[in-house]
Amino acid sequence: MTGSASRVLSRRDLRTLMLAALGGALEFYDFIIFVFFTAVIAELFFPPDMPEWLRQAQTFGIFAAGYLARPLGGIIMAHFGDRAGRKRMFMLSVLLMAVPTLLMGLLPTHASIGIAAPLLLLLLRVLQGAAVGGEVPGAWVFVSEHVPPSRIGLACGTLTAGLTLGILLGSLVATAVNTRWTPDEVLAWAWRVPFILGGLFGMLAVWLRRYLDETPVFEEMRRRRELVKGLPLKVVLQGHWGAVIRTMLITWMLTAGIVVVILMTPTLVQRLFAIPAATAAQASSLATFTLCFGCVLYGMAVDRFGVHRVLVAGALGLAVATAALYRTLDVAPEHFTLAYAITGFFVGVTGAIPSLMVHAFPPAIRFSGISFAYNVAYAILGGLTPVVVSLWIGAGQVHAPAYYVATACLGGMAAVIWSAHRQASTRADSFALRSGARNPTEV
Repeated sequence: MTGSASRVLSRRDLRTLMLAALGGALEFYDFIIFVFFTAVIAELFFPPDMPEWLRQAQTFGIFAAGYLARPLGGIIMAHFGDRAGRKRMFMLSVLLMAVPTLLMGLLPTHASIGIAAPLLLLLLRVLQGAAVGGEVPGAWVFVSEHVPPSRIGLACGTLTAGLTLGILLGSLVATAVNTRWTPDEVLAWAWRVPFILGGLFGMLAVWLRRYLDETPVFEEMRRRRELVKGLPLKVVLQGHWGAVIRTMLITWMLTAGIVVVILMTPTLVQRLFAIPAATAAQASSLATFTLCFGCVLYGMAVDRFGVHRVLVAGALGLAVATAALYRTLDVAPEHFTLAYAITGFFVGVTGAIPSLMVHAFPPAIRFSGISFAYNVAYAILGGLTPVVVSLWIGAGQVHAPAYYVATACLGGMAAVIWSAHRQASTRADSFALRSGARNPTEV
């Protein structure tokens, strides 16, 4: 490559990437911290005479509402991102996350305001879901349109590592709170600390993002008056269903890696293989840590070897590593922590997935295309995955998580092969036209 396409990242590129990754980490921390305090929230925000199982179910229902709000929030923010600018939505998404998180930390409980407490909590959770629905695809688009084309893999991988770091940060802060204060103190007031901190740090992220510039790609489209005048989503649905389906399939692989391997496995290994809770928690933190490194390294590999090769190899690696993890639990549970850390690294293939997404749609509808396909797929599959895996385990298959991940990896590989075939066909058509053939099929 020559020119700007092959240049190294400039200081301006690095600043953009670091601020985007930092904001993403803080935003995901805000979104995920809720799950670490569900037991406390259930006790404080619902009537004390309500059965414990019902309080827990309703609390998890409020948590799930954030996922259900992702598609709508993502679609609306993507619409304006394609029409008015990436930067504005990039700042709005983190603001929409920071304010509700701060308010959660200040919210009166059921003892103070009655039924209004869970209703307000639900409203704030919906706003958080809308925010993260715009943040993730918006961040991938933002950084990919800032860096040179030969560094898109590294940019998307680093940003995804930042999002994952937010999950690890939430886990560490929750552990620190529960270690520093007694259960009574946590229930009385200390549970508010992580939410207030998250809100304040989110405000800092909003302020820092003021210093980011609009993407050069969007500025060029605006200069040439190539922005979509109507509804970008309408254009996506009218002529880009192939890209939508490919993005949904690759998102399935992403959700399997994150939801099954990172989020569900710590709980499953305690129930199915009698792994102590403390060991599971430590191993989970280590796996999330190695996942961050994996995201960056897989992203760098995309720039070196190409997105299709890396994703096919990464899908195979993720399937094999997950199978090996659950096999280790059968035959050598004492090596669980090491096996989990290795598997976490292979989940890092999720850092290469955005590189396929950003090339699937033309720039004028890129934000809307990715946001619609990714958020709808994540909302559906993110909700169904725990149910399917649990039912599969209930049927007597303790290795069901590994089988599910392998199935999702096959879906991801199908999307990658389809994408590679389409790219090859496009190049052949382009060659035919440059060669002077009257019809591309004549070549």
